[in-house]
Amino acid sequence: MKTHAVRVTVRAAAMAAALAATALPALAQETNPLSFNLSVTSDYRYRGISQTRLKPALQGGVDYAHSSGFYVGAWASTIKWIKDGGGDADVEIDTYAGYKTEVGGGVTVDVGFLRYNYPSNKLPTSANTNELYGAVSYGPATLKYSHSISNLFGFSDSKNSGYLDLSATFDVGSGFTVTPHIGHQWVKRNDAFSYTDYSLTVNKDWYGLTFGAGFVATSTDAYIGGKGKDLGKNGVVVSVKKVF
Repeated sequence: MKTHAVRVTVRAAAMAAALAATALPALAQETNPLSFNLSVTSDYRYRGISQTRLKPALQGGVDYAHSSGFYVGAWASTIKWIKDGGGDADVEIDTYAGYKTEVGGGVTVDVGFLRYNYPSNKLPTSANTNELYGAVSYGPATLKYSHSISNLFGFSDSKNSGYLDLSATFDVGSGFTVTPHIGHQWVKRNDAFSYTDYSLTVNKDWYGLTFGAGFVATSTDAYIGGKGKDLGKNGVVVSVKKVF
């Protein structure tokens, strides 16, 4: 279907983790290796592209981080793009495992595997996607590369696509942090759909909750077939999150 082709193109171009859907877990304290999180966001943006047709999403996850540096976890979010593309899934479920450790001199490395699951998505090319990732952090900054070892979100013949992003988190006091980000998505054998995304997010911890507000922009226009929504448009996303 035409709507499917257009939406899959958008999602492949997106290859667009966001709250981090998509953010991978930090090292947990040894005394509390298991943690849970729940959040509500005004728009689920992943790598700059809306997964919910610019509408709100409910999200949650669980992480287990061993003191050795190994971790596993799962995270889920409501979505709209599969059904908009002619499929039949209204939820994304991510599962991941990896290893994170400090290697000396304040440098931390993080490597792992991430699978994006879209139960019964029923698209001509399955939207389920597998990625390997590696990240290096120093001080407030993190450089990360993610590499698809399957087709990318239903985009046929897109294996070996990649996403490179650079972000930093600055503690500015009084419970506030500021996080700038820039990333670039390459879609293998579909260079016309490669793009860059940018964001600047401010978070505030308050009474056990984290409130966030961020400006998101991309270098691409990403429209849903028949819906008339530009999923890559510049916009502000607000959220509230609880970790326990």
